[in-house]
Amino acid sequence: MKTFYGRKLGRPTGHRFAMLRNMAASLLHHEKIETTRPKAREVARFTERLITAAKAEGMNAQRKVARHLPKGPARSKLFEVLVPRYKARQGGYTQFILKGQRFSDGAEMGILKLTS
Repeated sequence: MKTFYGRKLGRPTGHRFAMLRNMAASLLHHEKIETTRPKAREVARFTERLITAAKAEGMNAQRKVARHLPKGPARSKLFEVLVPRYKARQGGYTQFILKGQRFSDGAEMGILKLTS
């Protein structure tokens, strides 16, 4: 998986990468998260790349995923549950459902979830 480029999201590089990794782990573990539209688009890109890398199976795939995903229930669920589910699918593992605007600052909110 190549180095991840995308939106800056108003954060320094290290904070942005940590946020993306943590949000991707939450998405893989819970299969649904609520967030803003720009964050959701970046997390969706990041998560889709992780799932695609994990589908290769084998030790090399596990190492690629381990580089970008913290150890825990999300990584084990990815290899045990999600990879078999998406084995025949060529992409489009995530879906964003627009929920409306956040009351405090008017940011577009929505639900990012894994497809069935």
